[in-house]
Amino acid sequence: MHFSDPLSNALQMGLKEGMVVGDFGAGSGHYAISLAHIVGDSGKVYAVDIQEDLLRRLVGEVAQRGLHNIEAIWGDVERPGGTKLKDKSLDAVVLSNTLFQLSKTDAAVGEIKRVLKPGGKLLIVDWSGAHGGMGPAKEQVVPEEKAEAIFTSAGFTKVKSFPGGPHHYSLLFTL
Repeated sequence: MHFSDPLSNALQMGLKEGMVVGDFGAGSGHYAISLAHIVGDSGKVYAVDIQEDLLRRLVGEVAQRGLHNIEAIWGDVERPGGTKLKDKSLDAVVLSNTLFQLSKTDAAVGEIKRVLKPGGKLLIVDWSGAHGGMGPAKEQVVPEEKAEAIFTSAGFTKVKSFPGGPHHYSLLFTL
């Protein structure tokens, strides 16, 4: 089964060594690990998720790979201050396979805006459809056009969209 390629998608962001990035809804950490390689030892990746078991698994994976620039944070991206990160502390945020799971989208958008530096980047990668039960239920899918509207109406500027893999779309924004 071929899914999206986190490294390939993350490279579209134009990140540089030493940057500080958040992976919100980090899950098993595929993006966090790819981001860690891009920002290097002088950079930092905050992997935020509400599911402690997934974070524990990610911490084990990070240790096994010898990565020292990923910090797992048990947090809630749908709550103001829920990521436990400082205001304007991140150069970029990735929200992958998470948008469709949000119940408080406005709160999550607000939290992303709070932690991003001016000019910061946001990468959204989400399911383009239900794909026969492989992705979310059809009624949970957030179509690309709706995702774009959510973020542009909140003050983000769309930089580009690109296929995030055979079952995903990707949107890159700046703040």
